[in-house]
Amino acid sequence: MKKLAPWLIEQSEALLNELLKFTGPADAVTRRFFRSQPKLGHAERGIIAEAVFAVLRRKLECAHLAESGSSRPNRRLALLGLMQTVGRQSLLPSVSAAEVEWLERVSKIDPASLPARIRMNLPDWLATALSQQISGKNLSVDEGESLAAALNHPAPLDLRVNSLKANRADVLALLAEAGIEAQPTPFAPLGVRVTGKPALNRLSAFEQGHFEVQDEGSQLLCYLVAPKRGEMVVDFCAGAGGKTLALGAQMRSSGRLYAFDVADRRLAKLKPRLAKSGLSNVHPVRIDSEHDAKIKRLAGKIDRVLIDAPCSGLGTLRRNPDLKWRQTPASVAELAVKQASILASAARLVKPGGRLVYATCSLLAAENEAVVEAFMAAHPEFQLVPAHKVLAEQQIDLDTGDYLSLWPHQHMTDGFFAAVLERCV
Repeated sequence: MKKLAPWLIEQSEALLNELLKFTGPADAVTRRFFRSQPKLGHAERGIIAEAVFAVLRRKLECAHLAESGSSRPNRRLALLGLMQTVGRQSLLPSVSAAEVEWLERVSKIDPASLPARIRMNLPDWLATALSQQISGKNLSVDEGESLAAALNHPAPLDLRVNSLKANRADVLALLAEAGIEAQPTPFAPLGVRVTGKPALNRLSAFEQGHFEVQDEGSQLLCYLVAPKRGEMVVDFCAGAGGKTLALGAQMRSSGRLYAFDVADRRLAKLKPRLAKSGLSNVHPVRIDSEHDAKIKRLAGKIDRVLIDAPCSGLGTLRRNPDLKWRQTPASVAELAVKQASILASAARLVKPGGRLVYATCSLLAAENEAVVEAFMAAHPEFQLVPAHKVLAEQQIDLDTGDYLSLWPHQHMTDGFFAAVLERCV
C-alpha cells in the first residue's frame, strides 16, 4: 500500500471547487488549474484528474454518500473520488480518525441498494429522455441501467492506424515491444484498443505519424463517407481534424479534401497532426458560419460531405462527464436548430450522385433522427442509404439498422449517430 500525500487530497478538493461551478468544459478548467500549479508532476496530475472526474461521473451517488460525515462537503466528495481511483487503504494514513470511520462506513454500502435515480447518475431530464428512447425501441429497463453504468465508466483508449505509413499488425507489434497491451478493435479495420493510459506520445511511431488517437466510433463514421481516390470531399465541421486525417488516408492523399471549421484555434491543432500524417491533399479553411460565401462557391461540386455536427456531446460522457450536468433541454433544442441549418447548408455542396453523411456524438433522437427526418421531408432529392449496407460493402460486420447507432454499453464506443444520404438529382 502506498500512502497518498495529504496535499493531493487538498488539491483534489480545490479543483472540485472550480469544476462544480460548471462555468466551462471540465477538461479546460482542469488544464487551467494545473497551469496554476506548476509544481505538480505528471503522476500527481493524473491522480487528481482521475479522482475529480470520478466524482463528475457519479455526482448523484457521491453527493448522496457525502450527506453524512463532518468535514467540508467538497472534501468528502474528493475523498470519495480518490477512494474509487487509488483505494481506501491509500487514504487512511492521511485523513482524520472521523474520516477513517466515515470512509469505512460508506465503503460498505452496496451501490445496488441505492435508488435507481442515484445509481444512474443522470439528471432527471436526461434519464427520462433516454428511458423514452429505450422504451420506444422495445428494450427493457435493464437496458437503461446498463447504458447508464457504461456512461459512468472511463472510456478505453482507441487508436487509428495511419494506413499511409503502417498496418495494424505492425502497430500492435510496436506497442507490444514497448510493453503496452493492445488488441484490434471489434469493428474498425484500422482500430487498436490500448489497455490503460500509457504515454503514447513518447513513442517514435506516434511522432512519425504511424497512428492517431481516435475512438472506434469516430473511425466508423469515416467508413460511411467511404471516399475514393481523386474525389472532392468536405469535412464540414472538422474541428481538430481527427476524421479529416482518416478520410485523407482513405483517399490515399489524392483528390482534394477541404477541412471547414469556424474556429481558428481548432484548425491550428490540425496543422501539426497533418504535418506528420503524410497527407498532401488536405486544405484547411476557416468559415464564418454555415452560410459563408466560400461554401456557395463549391455548391454542387462535391462528391462526399461529412457533417459531424456541433451537438450536446452526450454520447461522450465517459470522457466528458460534466456535459450531463451542463447541458439542458433548452440547450439541446437550440442545438437542434443549428444542426438543421448546418445540414441544409452543407447539402448544397453535394453533386448529383454524391453522398452526405450527417453525424453527431449525441444519444438523443432530437439531435439525430428528428433532424434527419425533417431534412428529408424538405429535400426529396436526397434518399437514405442503409448504414449497415455501406459498412458491409467494406467488410465491416455491424448492423444497427438504417442509421448507425452506437451505444457505449453495446458497442464499447462513444455514443454516435449517423445517417447516410445520397443525392438523386
